[in-house]
Amino acid sequence: MNNKQQLQDKIQSFKRIEEALDYFEIDFDSSFIEQYRQPLTKRFYGNLLIAKPSDWFAARRALKNAYCKVQRSRLDPTTRSACRGCTSCERR
Repeated sequence: MNNKQQLQDKIQSFKRIEEALDYFEIDFDSSFIEQYRQPLTKRFYGNLLIAKPSDWFAARRALKNAYCKVQRSRLDPTTRSACRGCTSCERR
């Protein structure tokens, strides 16, 4: 079994998004996860379909991008405010 297949199997074994966040070593706010679980999960799996990650780092990037996108969607689009409270954002 190659690494790519092992990674896909590991991702499919996650029952909750918190397991993925822990596996990819991404800090998260549990209250945010409770409130935005469904959009975050959908965006993460969508990113995986688009990017087809070949290693741990690519899959981690897909999850970080999903987390950041959901965080940024909460901001007022008319202002140029930065992500606040986004534990994974590198755009600060």
